Amino acid sequence: MDNTQNIISFCTGYGGLERGIRRAGMDVRTVCYCERETYVQAVLVKEIEEGRLDSAPIWTDLATFPSAEFHGKVHGLTCGYPCQPFSSVGKRKGENDPRHLWPRIREHARTIGVQWIFAENVEGHISLGLSTVISDLEEDGFKCAWGIFSAEEVGAPHQRKRVYILAHTASREPRESQARNGREGISGGSEEVRWPSRPGESQHEWEPPRTTITRLGGMSDGNTYRNQRLRLLGNGVVPQTAELAWKTLWRKMNEDND
Repeated sequence: MDNTQNIISFCTGYGGLERGIRRAGMDVRTVCYCERETYVQAVLVKEIEEGRLDSAPIWTDLATFPSAEFHGKVHGLTCGYPCQPFSSVGKRKGENDPRHLWPRIREHARTIGVQWIFAENVEGHISLGLSTVISDLEEDGFKCAWGIFSAEEVGAPHQRKRVYILAHTASREPRESQARNGREGISGGSEEVRWPSRPGESQHEWEPPRTTITRLGGMSDGNTYRNQRLRLLGNGVVPQTAELAWKTLWRKMNEDND
């Protein structure tokens, strides 16, 4: 367990970033999730109960997250912070949007003292806000690499371009595991991907949730939460894309250091 990286997941969604990191070969253990959407919380609980995600508490408010309690105990941080301030389909208010959460995430990262950060956002972030995020990270002592990656690149039938940012401290680099930790159900490489799954096929571990969720009073059918499911999937990270982004950006930073 010496190589295991403890991580915190901010703005978790269905855990696409964490799944992608594992697919890239990192031995990570999520010690806390932070997600405000009630439906998404229920999905996370179900995934935890069924053993597809690490068992960890779910914090519901980024503003009140007790980051000081994790000081010195966490290696990395993942975050798909809200895209609304930067998205081309919105008003693009940037820092003036109340959903602009990067400053809070930055402060938490500084308080915790993480060694690396893996973040994701929409393509529109390039022309609004990305330079500030990179500048903030470099000011805090991180080396950064970023790029545009799409679901189409990993075999999906849709494009879904996203910006990924990988940052790590110059003094203590993340340790890439020499072997997988044997966690059941996690596939090891891109050659194992089958995309897309079809109705009637079993749910793959790396897929966005296609399941119903348990609620007070019994089980709900899929139609009850259709809007919430569509929003979750719309905002979610494709694990294979996150895997490609991590591998590419990690390689780029190593090449820059040579």
